[in-house]
Amino acid sequence: MKLETAASQLEALGNATRLQIYRSLVRAGDGGLPVGKLQLKLDIAASTLSHHLRKLIEVQLVSQERHATTLICRANYSAMNGLIGYLSDECCADAAAGCSSQDDIAAA
Repeated sequence: MKLETAASQLEALGNATRLQIYRSLVRAGDGGLPVGKLQLKLDIAASTLSHHLRKLIEVQLVSQERHATTLICRANYSAMNGLIGYLSDECCADAAAGCSSQDDIAAA
């Protein structure tokens, strides 16, 4: 993953509303959530939800798919795992004796 990609994704998740939206979609699993259900679940205005979803889609953390009249939002698990890997893959790489935090990550 490129540094710029990770920075953009982390910036998008740095907003509390977007993080809440993203976590809801991650919890929803592969089936995702219809926009209307997501709006009700989070109790936010449709225009606000649309604004925040647009940013998450822009950085490829979320995808949308239309089914007839319903717009389904899904977390992009591949992008999420790539970002998590980018943050943790080189944990303690420059430490002479390694570190216990890498063991904590593996155990989690």
